[in-house]
Amino acid sequence: MQTFLMVVQFLVALGLIVAVLMQKSSAEGLGSIGGGSKMFFDKASAKERALEKATTYLAVGFMVLSVVLGII
Repeated sequence: MQTFLMVVQFLVALGLIVAVLMQKSSAEGLGSIGGGSKMFFDKASAKERALEKATTYLAVGFMVLSVVLGII
């Protein structure tokens, strides 16, 4: 059971890496503090929204699997 969960966690980690690398960089950084409005008023495309949701779900899945594997 532990080996199976470790394999699933590895696959989730790979998926998370791919999802993060596919996202477009906003390149705002700390520049948004000084009034960079593009970060707040730019509309995200359907692909970007899907990647954001995938990143969120994969990150939560990775954390849950980490906790479960830590308990086992």
